[in-house]
Amino acid sequence: MVNSLISLSIRNRYIVLLVALGMFAWGIFAIRDNPIDAIPDLSENQVIVFTEWMGRGPQVIEDQVTYPLVSNLQGIPKVKNVRGTSMFGMSFVYVIFEDNVDTYWARTRVLERLNYAQRLLPQGVTPALGPDGTGVGHIFWYHLDAPKMDLGEQRALQDWYVKFALQTVPGVAEVASYGGFEKQYQLVLDPVKLQFYNVSLMDVMNKVKANNNDVGGRKFEMSDMAYIIRGLGYIKNKEDIENIAVGNYNAIPVRVKDIGSVQMGSDLRLGIFDNNGEGEVVGGILVMRYAENADKVIRAVKEKMKDVEKGLPPGVKFKVDYDRSTLIEAAIENIKNKLLEEIAIVSLIVILFLFHWRSALSIVIQIPITIAISFILLNAFGLSSNIMSLTGIALAIGVIVDNGIIMSENAYRQLSERGG
Repeated sequence: MVNSLISLSIRNRYIVLLVALGMFAWGIFAIRDNPIDAIPDLSENQVIVFTEWMGRGPQVIEDQVTYPLVSNLQGIPKVKNVRGTSMFGMSFVYVIFEDNVDTYWARTRVLERLNYAQRLLPQGVTPALGPDGTGVGHIFWYHLDAPKMDLGEQRALQDWYVKFALQTVPGVAEVASYGGFEKQYQLVLDPVKLQFYNVSLMDVMNKVKANNNDVGGRKFEMSDMAYIIRGLGYIKNKEDIENIAVGNYNAIPVRVKDIGSVQMGSDLRLGIFDNNGEGEVVGGILVMRYAENADKVIRAVKEKMKDVEKGLPPGVKFKVDYDRSTLIEAAIENIKNKLLEEIAIVSLIVILFLFHWRSALSIVIQIPITIAISFILLNAFGLSSNIMSLTGIALAIGVIVDNGIIMSENAYRQLSERGG
């Protein structure tokens, strides 16, 4: 078989050269399309189900949320393991799939099962899927440099402007906000006044919720004109909340301000984000979508941030806290230099020791062709260019050269024996 293949190659040497050139050109295009990252993604193929039920303890979350979800998600096809974690007000369920399962197929099957499991959860509790990223998807961190804005205003700017703009960048799965204060309208009620006016806490909650709403009517035609009738009832300031009627006492409306006070405050915080000991800041973490090109996504994010910065209030700028592209470019550049040095040294040694340019050329030419073909295989198996894969290619150059030298020496021996 090997002899026949060698004979066929010798008789059709031009075809072999054309095939080699074609593979080399294909490999060059594969290098351009191959995702680039600093480290290989060795995380498990998982789908995260996140459920929030604020105010409940871990044991209640475990019994009423985590356990029903874990029990029902175990029947999904091609699932290796289902893990659940319960904490104060939150539940996390990790559905681990087999490695060969497509990520988005897995997310679809989990969503199908969640539609069934929803009926087993308490009323008002809705599970949601986590971002379609992995454990190494945190590629970019930033914060807002806004010395003239308080932390609540910075968080509002981050949540309602910056976050939505950066989520439109291709390859970004999520922009997670951190730091600052999430603004709230807080009702501070007097229990004595509640008892005096015979108003329950649930009455206050329901009345406030019902009065924060727009309602629609119908069209009203007059003088060949049609007018749309609607009721505008959204709360715009704390005075609107204070004037909401929650009951009556001797035919007199009891308003919120009669039983307590309304103030602007912040949501419960479980931590802060400090910038090098200089004080709290507000920012975001960009999570890359699964199997994307990290270097390409980061470049697109930086371009988008330049556009977003034009719409920020005066004096507000972005500050980068973590940028993986720096590590990626340094690692790739280092490996590239080592590859070029190794190729040059190996080529020089082969030429000096063989002292025959045709034999040396046949060995040296194998190096770029083999490296180019290796990137075709990297794309075929869904692997990225990173420190591990490029180091493996660099180590394999010695094996490639050894094989070429052995074949050249064997060809010389065979020719000498036949000539003798």
